[in-house]
Amino acid sequence: MSQVLVLNCGSSSVKWRRYDGDRTLDHGTVERVGEPGGGPADHATAVRQILDGLDLGGLAAVGHRVVHGGRMFSAPVLVDDAVLAAIRDLVPLAPLHNPANLAGIEVARAALPDVPQVAVFDTAFHHTLPEAVATYAIDRDVAERYDIRRYGFHGTSHAYVSRRTAELLGRPYEQLNTITLHLGNGASACAVANGRSVATSMGMSPLEGLVMGTRSGDLDPTVIFHLRREGGLSVDDIDDLLNHRSGLLGLTGVNDMREVLQRRAAGDPAATLAFDVYCRRITGYVGAYYALLGRVDAIAFTAGVGEHAAPVRAAALAGLERLGISVDDTRNDGEGDRVISPAGAEVSVCVIRTDEEREIARQTRGVVEGN
Repeated sequence: MSQVLVLNCGSSSVKWRRYDGDRTLDHGTVERVGEPGGGPADHATAVRQILDGLDLGGLAAVGHRVVHGGRMFSAPVLVDDAVLAAIRDLVPLAPLHNPANLAGIEVARAALPDVPQVAVFDTAFHHTLPEAVATYAIDRDVAERYDIRRYGFHGTSHAYVSRRTAELLGRPYEQLNTITLHLGNGASACAVANGRSVATSMGMSPLEGLVMGTRSGDLDPTVIFHLRREGGLSVDDIDDLLNHRSGLLGLTGVNDMREVLQRRAAGDPAATLAFDVYCRRITGYVGAYYALLGRVDAIAFTAGVGEHAAPVRAAALAGLERLGISVDDTRNDGEGDRVISPAGAEVSVCVIRTDEEREIARQTRGVVEGN
């Protein structure tokens, strides 16, 4: 199979990357989509601009990131009208992302009617979650009626990173138990047992779990009721608060961990507290997933913060030495895919550069080639 084009339509951007086999030919990002005074007016316009600027001769398939696959999609699928309709039906579960994903698919189908289009779902990797993990303890009929359950996200990243960790360690993927920590502006943890996701921190939406750039992560639901009853905030106001004005931004006024670390080093108490809250949340998930897995072979840090913030990696795993988990300071300060735990450590701690587009391309080739 020759070239695969990957389109990754985010809420306000479109990333694209073209592969020939495993080799990257070219790539780019269109920023500020739909923002006033920004880039293209919408995602459809952005994708048209990308396609117009590429020589698409030799293109064998287009792979599309789709954030939410709901209960229906547990694997990548070849796109047809029925698949498009199903993705559209899932918009209420991902109102910021699925419409953008749909726009990219529709433009590419129209522009390249003879090229197979494949949808790769963020949620699909987590379809292996046991029911006891995916189920919330609320009225079963209500949960069924409104599709309330843990879906999990960042699935393509967790899949790629857990597999790449096995390669780095020279271990069979199907025999490795790994905790992957995707720490970017959005952040999630995942327990991977023998190549299968068995627990993940994000839930019905990407709001649950770790502290993030602008999202609160885990929160007592009573906070929502209190803000509504005592503060008079509307549902939309609370939604905006927890998704866009919380996390690092809510605690410090900035959502960039690099600036938080600079302020912490300068003695800023707000930044110090935010750093501690952020890292302690990670520590708690690592401990919980260690107990769930029973045996942990590796912990892998990835994404912007996970790959580049050495103090976060060290603090998040501090105090876990009795579990065989520790970080070597010299290795921690390096660059690239590497092991940062001491030689001979019981649990290998790794830093892995995530590559969601490469994982989407791999899954796209699998669908088109029938693998």
